Amino acid sequence: MKRVPPCEDLPVLINRVPQVTALFWILKLLTTGIGETASDFLVKSFDPVPVVLGAAALFVVTFILKVSAARYSPWRYWLFVLMVAVFGTMVADVTHLALDVPYAVSTTVFAVVLGVVFVVWWRVERTVSIHDVTSRRREIFYWSAVLVTFALGTAFGDLTAVTLGLGYLASGLIFAVLFALPLVLTSLRVAEITTFWIAYALTRPLGASFADWIAVDGARGGLAAGTGVVSVVGLAIIAVVIAVAQRRQPS
Repeated sequence: MKRVPPCEDLPVLINRVPQVTALFWILKLLTTGIGETASDFLVKSFDPVPVVLGAAALFVVTFILKVSAARYSPWRYWLFVLMVAVFGTMVADVTHLALDVPYAVSTTVFAVVLGVVFVVWWRVERTVSIHDVTSRRREIFYWSAVLVTFALGTAFGDLTAVTLGLGYLASGLIFAVLFALPLVLTSLRVAEITTFWIAYALTRPLGASFADWIAVDGARGGLAAGTGVVSVVGLAIIAVVIAVAQRRQPS
C-alpha cells in the first residue's frame, strides 16, 4: 500500500508543550505572580506608553521564538508565558481603567470567549488535549486558550479582590482551594483535560493575588515588600527553575 505523506500545511511535530508535572505548576504560578508585579512596577515607575509598546514588542518576539522552534524548549516556552503575564496584565489594566469595563462584565465576556475557543478547537481538531499538541495549528489553538484563560483569570482575580472587597490574601486563599480541587482530579485522571484547563485558568488569580499581597503596602492589606523587590526576586527564582527544567529536557 502506498504511504500517504502528511499534509504539507500540517507538519507532524512532537513535544510542542511541556509535560504537566509539579515543576510545570510551580513555574506557571511564579510567572503569573511575577507578571503582575513586574507590570505594576514598570507602568508606575516609567512613562507607561513606551513601556506598554516595549512589552508588546517583546510579546511578539517571544511568541515567534516559541512557535518557530521545532520542538518544546523550556526557556522559549516559559519566556513567552512570562511575557503573556506581563503584557496581559498591562492590557487588562488598560481595559478596566481606560475603558471603564467592570470586572464582572469582563469576567463574563472572557468566560464566553474561552468557551468559543474550545468549541472551535474541538470542531477542527476533535481534541483539546494538552497531550496532543503535535502541529503548529494545534499549538495556535493551545496558545489562544492560554491567552483567554489569562484574561479570564485576571478579571476574576480583580473581581474578588477589588469589586467584592475581599482583599488579596483572602482572594489568594480562596483561589488556592479552588485550584487544589481540579488539580487533585487531574492527578487522578478524572476528567483530566477539563480539570487541567480549570486549574490552569485559576493559576492566574492565585499567583497574582499572593504576589500582590506580598508587594502592596499595609493600607491595601499587603506586606509592603514592593513590586520592584518582588519582581527581581521572583525573576531570579524563575530563572533557576527554568534552568532546572532545561537540564531535565532530553537532548
